[in-house]
Amino acid sequence: MNIGEPLKELGEIDYLPLKDRILSLNDDAWNANLSRQEMFDVHKKTSSLVMIFCDGWPEINISKEQAWDHMADLAVPLMDEIINKHYEPGGTIIRAMAAKLFAGERITPHVDKHPSFHIAHRIHIPITTNDNVRFTIGGRPFHLQPGKVYEVNNQSTHSVMNRGKEDRITFIFDYMPPDIRSKAKTLN
Repeated sequence: MNIGEPLKELGEIDYLPLKDRILSLNDDAWNANLSRQEMFDVHKKTSSLVMIFCDGWPEINISKEQAWDHMADLAVPLMDEIINKHYEPGGTIIRAMAAKLFAGERITPHVDKHPSFHIAHRIHIPITTNDNVRFTIGGRPFHLQPGKVYEVNNQSTHSVMNRGKEDRITFIFDYMPPDIRSKAKTLN
């Protein structure tokens, strides 16, 4: 969603239980759903724990994915806390995942194209990072900090570079406000 600025900090959150859970998952869990890497060239050097995903337009089909069982008990309360504090409740979470950018890799500059990205808030909760990670949005570099929550303007050109020796992991979810919720089906 175009939020009128590259990045909006939404405050702090207790992310440590979710971090511990994510870091406890093995490569099989991280490789269970490769749809993002197969569909989008910019995500080829990433891996994902996909909890919720959507496809279709204008009717959006939302589904719980394999990582739901791994993370929902911790991730859903965090997402609800953020929504209740910063947005109008009653909408729909249309995507939720932990995304890993491998050490030494990058996500090339792009704008999120699916029409749903124009109408949903894209929220980032950094899980791990290092001093050599740069998230660039609209030509401006940012260093997102674990323990904080951010809304990203995904309608502005953005990229991520990880020049560090450790993977960078971020929990991402997309929240569609209630005034346009009728465009989404309920979770299966």
